[in-house]
Amino acid sequence: MITVAPIRRLPQVVADAIAAGEVIERPASVLKELVENALDSGASRIDIAIEGGGLVRIIVADDGSGIAEEDLELAVERHATSKIAVADDIAGVRTLGFRGEALASIAAVSELRLTTRTRGSIGGASLHVRNGDVLSRGAAASGPGTRVEVCELFAASPARLRFLRSVATEASAAVRAAADLALTHPEVAFTCTNDGRVVLRTPEGTLRDAIRAVLGARAERDLIDVDAPGPIAIGG
Repeated sequence: MITVAPIRRLPQVVADAIAAGEVIERPASVLKELVENALDSGASRIDIAIEGGGLVRIIVADDGSGIAEEDLELAVERHATSKIAVADDIAGVRTLGFRGEALASIAAVSELRLTTRTRGSIGGASLHVRNGDVLSRGAAASGPGTRVEVCELFAASPARLRFLRSVATEASAAVRAAADLALTHPEVAFTCTNDGRVVLRTPEGTLRDAIRAVLGARAERDLIDVDAPGPIAIGG
């Protein structure tokens, strides 16, 4: 029998944890969102590290445009994004994501450390968030770009852990997400390690370079170039 209870507004931390389920299903989801942000920042190099299937730690570091120090806390709030400003922008999206949910959702179900520096700044800044609560922020030594470290994913949401597969399976899914993004962005150099072992390394080159790195030389030899110019051009 359902117990009748008054309608009440959920505490923000509970609402954020529920909303995180819409975006973050598994470690591979975290990696995909962070790498897409790195790509949207104009990065030419992205370094990824996975530990414990991504549940212990995921690190994504890039050399992109970085985040302004005054925007750090806003970056982990829901519905906050630099990618759209007005409703009409949605019809002309030129980025990989724009809902403004990724960092907020990840921060709601993990311990997140964000270190960043914009290309025109002398120094960097850092932000430390645990399960949606900002623990600290301040200056930090950093090269241009952004480094996001996500630790203890779902540690405060044990029910979510029951829906995950083995550590090896989750790690494999995360690496596959990185490989897919490397293939679709061959102009960006990717490196990915899993528990300290390099499992993916692509050069900053052509699509064939990326395919060779991800699928191997034999797969690359079996491919046929497609180049069909016209009103609707097709290439690949």
